[in-house]
Amino acid sequence: MKLRWGKLGGQLGIGYCLAGVALILLGWNGAASYDRVESQMPYLISGGLAGLALVIIGAALLIVQAQRANRAALESSVSDLRDAIDRLTEITTSATTPAVSGGAAVAAGEGVVAGPSSYHRPDCSLIEGQSGLMPMMLTTAQASGLTPCRICSPG
Repeated sequence: MKLRWGKLGGQLGIGYCLAGVALILLGWNGAASYDRVESQMPYLISGGLAGLALVIIGAALLIVQAQRANRAALESSVSDLRDAIDRLTEITTSATTPAVSGGAAVAAGEGVVAGPSSYHRPDCSLIEGQSGLMPMMLTTAQASGLTPCRICSPG
């Protein structure tokens, strides 16, 4: 139903333009049947000016309809672009943020996950769902002055 209403402006514009041209032709035909200018004036005024007004209104409707279609296409393009940027941002953040689930954060050796002030084992319940954690070796965490977690007791 919305599609029909979306095209109504263009269809009305074409209709008004055709009706205006028909009025201009009728006015010209009526004026052509008289020889005197005084007798031709009513036909020229009623048919010519009314027809010209309808043509102008029809052209305005066509322009407005074209602008609406252009705006809808632009909004669709901007929405697609916004979605693409959001997907790209998600991909970029997931690639740069280290994974901290289970033992996958640090592949081998004495790996721990460091927070702002302490370090934890990768399976520690205190760090689940937190962001900004960095995987590192146990010796690096101790050398950085971080304190071990009291719950999971890493190292």
